[in-house]
Amino acid sequence: MTGANGTMGQLASRLIEEADDLELFAAIGSTDPLDAMIGADLLVDLTVPAVSVDIVTFAVDHGINVLVGTSGWSAEKLAPLATRLAATPEVGVVVVPNFSVGSMLATRFAAMAAGFFDSIEIVEAHHAQKVDSPSGTAVRTAELIGAARTRIGPVIAPHVDQRARGQQVASVPIHSLRMQGIVAKQDVLFGGTGETLTVSHETLSAASYEAGILLAIRAARDATGVTVGLDQVIGLDGLLGAAAADS
Repeated sequence: MTGANGTMGQLASRLIEEADDLELFAAIGSTDPLDAMIGADLLVDLTVPAVSVDIVTFAVDHGINVLVGTSGWSAEKLAPLATRLAATPEVGVVVVPNFSVGSMLATRFAAMAAGFFDSIEIVEAHHAQKVDSPSGTAVRTAELIGAARTRIGPVIAPHVDQRARGQQVASVPIHSLRMQGIVAKQDVLFGGTGETLTVSHETLSAASYEAGILLAIRAARDATGVTVGLDQVIGLDGLLGAAAADS
C-alpha cells in the first residue's frame, strides 16, 4: 500500500488486517523506495494526484495489479494508462473515485437524469485538508453526465468565462468547497422548465467507505485492463438488469 499513513490508508490497513483472506505485504511511505512493492499481489494506491501516476506506472511495469483510490484520475489521465495496459493484458488497474456505495448510486442517478435537463451544475464540498479540486467523484460524475449527453450535446452553462462559475468538466461546471466541519458532500443540480432536481449525497463518516474498499480490493486482485468506478466493480448494470427482469 502506498499512502498507508494517510486517513484512507489507515482505514484500508485496518480493514486488511481484520480480513481473513488479506495480508498487508508492505506499507510504503513517501521516503520509501517503490521497489518495496515488488512481490505483492496488488498495490493499493491512496496517495495524492501529484505522485499517483508514477506509482501506478511503476506497479504496472512490474506486473502488479493496482487499486487506485487516489483522487484526480480523469479520463485524460486514464487514456495513456489504458494504452500501457494493452501491452500487458494480464495486468489490471481498478480506479475507484469514491468507495461509498451511496455516492456511487448518486453518481449513476445523476447520469440517468442528464438527458432530461439542459442546465446541470455540480457543487462538491470536502474537508479543508483535501489537496485537490474538483474532487475525483465530481470529475467522474461530470464525465458520466457528458457521456450520457453525447447525442444531445453539452449542457447550457452561461458565463463560464467568469472564474466564479467553476471549472468545466465535460461541459459541466463544478464548484468546490474546502471547509472545516465537512467530510464529503456532492449536489448535482438540474434545471428545467418550471422545475429543478437535486441529486445529493453526503458522507457523514469514513465508515461509509469500508464495504466498498473491501469489495474493490478483492475485485482488483484478478482484474485485467482498466476498470473505473465502484459501479463497474460490483457489476451494477447486471444487477439492475436482473432486478428489472425479476419485476
